[in-house]
Amino acid sequence: MDTQTVLEWSDRYLFRNYRRAAVAFVRGQGARLWDLDGREYLDFVAGIAVTSLGHGHPVLVRAVCEQVARYVHVSNLYHIPEQAKAARLLAERSGLDRVFFCNSGAEANEAAIKLARKWAKAHRSPQAYEIVVAHNSFHGRTLATVAATGNPRYQQGFDPLPEGFRFVPYNDLAAAQAAVGPLTCAVLMEPVQGEGGVIPADPDYLRGLQDLCRQEGILFMLDEVQTGVGRTGAWFAFQRYGLQPDVVTLAKGLGGGVPVGAVLAREDVAAAFAPGDHGSTFGGNALAAAAVCAVLETLEAEGLVDHAARVGDRLQAQLRSLAERHPSVREVRGVGLLVAVDLEVDAGMVEAACRERGLLVNAVRPRTLRLCPPLVVSAEEVDQAVEILEQALGAVGDPAAAGGVGHPHERR
Repeated sequence: MDTQTVLEWSDRYLFRNYRRAAVAFVRGQGARLWDLDGREYLDFVAGIAVTSLGHGHPVLVRAVCEQVARYVHVSNLYHIPEQAKAARLLAERSGLDRVFFCNSGAEANEAAIKLARKWAKAHRSPQAYEIVVAHNSFHGRTLATVAATGNPRYQQGFDPLPEGFRFVPYNDLAAAQAAVGPLTCAVLMEPVQGEGGVIPADPDYLRGLQDLCRQEGILFMLDEVQTGVGRTGAWFAFQRYGLQPDVVTLAKGLGGGVPVGAVLAREDVAAAFAPGDHGSTFGGNALAAAAVCAVLETLEAEGLVDHAARVGDRLQAQLRSLAERHPSVREVRGVGLLVAVDLEVDAGMVEAACRERGLLVNAVRPRTLRLCPPLVVSAEEVDQAVEILEQALGAVGDPAAAGGVGHPHERR
C-alpha cells in the first residue's frame, strides 16, 4: 500500500474518533521509524510511552515470535506459565505481592476502582465507595475511568457518569484531607500527570497522601500507567519517592507495544477479589505475558532503567539550554524520559513542524509538547531531537525560516 491508499481507506472505513497526522509507518528500529514513503523519523512519542524497548528489539521480537509458534491464548480457565513468570518478575521489582493482568491502562484502573470498593466493604464500611482523585488527571476511557478523570473534555457527552469520585486540586494536601470522609475507600493519584501536561507531584504531597491513607484506613493507589516500568528512571515512580502504595496500576510500556495492563496489590488487598469477582478473557494471555517477561528482563539486563535516568537528565538539560536562547520556550519539566516543554506558541504547529523535519513529538496540551522516547534512545539521538525542535520553533515563530536541518531522509 501507499500512503494515499491508507489515508483513503482510513477515511472511508474507520471511526473518525482520532485526529491522525497524514503519515503511515511501515517499519521501525530502536528510536526510529520509517513511513511508507521511505522518510525517516526520530520517535519521541514511542506509541505514547509504550514502546519501552524501541522498535524491533531482537529480544522482544524473538519472545513474541516463539510464543506465537507455541500458543497464544487458552484463557484464564487454566494456568498460564508465562503469566505466572511475569507476575513473579513484577512482584519482585515492585515489592507488592500479587498481580492481576488485563489489556490496557483503562482496564487496570477500572479493576483498581472495583478492588478498592470491594476491599472497603469488608475493611472500612459497607457504605464506603468514594475515591479521591485530582483535577487535571487522566485515568482512562471506560465510563468509570472517565468519571475518575479530572478533565471535563473527556466527559462531555457521556453523562450520566458513575458516581463516587471526589475531585481535589493536584499537589494540595489540605484539599485531599478535607475530601476524605466516612464514605471514602481510597485515594487514586498519578505520580506524574502525563496527559495533564507532565506535571510531577511534589514528593511531600505524595508522602502526605500516603500518611493520610494510613491514618484513615483507606487505600493509597497510584496510577503508574504512564510512569511505570522504567520510564522515570526507576522501576516505578513510587520508588523514587520512597513510597509504599497499596495498589499500583500499569500498562503502556509494560509489554513494549503488545497490549497489556496490570494491577499490583498488597496481599490483603488482592484478597478482596474472590473467584468470579473480576476477570478478563484476554488478560495475561500467553503472548502478552511473554512480552512482559521479555521487557522486564531486557530492561534489567541492558541497564535501561538507569539509562532512562541519565539520558532523561540530558534531554531536560538540553531543553533548558534551548529555553535560554529561544523565547518560545516557557518551561521544561519532567522525570526521567517523560518530559514536557511549555511554549509561548501553538504546540500543535510545533508538533507539525517537528514532524516535517523528522521528529515525532506530541502536543498534549494547546501549548505543551510531550517527549517520551523509547528507553533505548541514545544521547546522540536526544541531541538531534533538540536540534530539530529548535529548527521547528524557529519555523513556527518565523515562517520564512523554513530551512534548517531538513528531514533525516534528505540528510543521509
